[in-house]
Amino acid sequence: MSRPDAVLWDMDGTLLDSEKLWDIPLFELAERLGGRLSAAARGAMVGSNIPTTLDILFTDIGLTPDPEERSEAAAWIDKRMAELLAADPPWQPGALEALAMVRATGLPTALVTSTERALTEIALDTLGRHHFDVTLCGDEVDGRNKPDPYPYRHAAQLLGADPTRCLAIEDSPTGATSATAAGCTVLVIPSELPVPPAPRRHFRTTLLGLTPADLAAPFS
Repeated sequence: MSRPDAVLWDMDGTLLDSEKLWDIPLFELAERLGGRLSAAARGAMVGSNIPTTLDILFTDIGLTPDPEERSEAAAWIDKRMAELLAADPPWQPGALEALAMVRATGLPTALVTSTERALTEIALDTLGRHHFDVTLCGDEVDGRNKPDPYPYRHAAQLLGADPTRCLAIEDSPTGATSATAAGCTVLVIPSELPVPPAPRRHFRTTLLGLTPADLAAPFS
């Protein structure tokens, strides 16, 4: 049975049900700035990095911040999110078991997240660093964040793998676009937003019951 050469995991919305945690600082920040974040703007943020998220937020509430105000807003989000991630963030159904299963196969693994390193390190206390050979964060991709293909291409390179032989596991349109453009096969577990079908995308409703055969099926 054929199988991928490596597995590349997204974090927010895929392993952790943390998009709901991100709602808290984002809606709170909008209110602190005198506005109200729209559902459409929040949806556009899913899977993106902090600079893009701030662009969307400020545009949505009709403010044009100076660099100091942007920096203060980013710092406030980071501080609030750190508090939330440190308080036992919720897993997506089946995610812990899926991580352990993939690790048991011996396949190389990477965590490929748009979340910045400082916050990812807090989340890794829950996820378990031993599940990943490589972790690549949103502030480590030279500004080429998802949906750019660079994060997945670079993660594959760090593992010594060909992206076209990697299975990326994603939940969002932004992340799936990044992985698909990198040449990866993508296992999509939709969470907050629907993900459109595309070549090399395979869909499951949950990580519950994920098996080595499920990893191999797209490569058979």
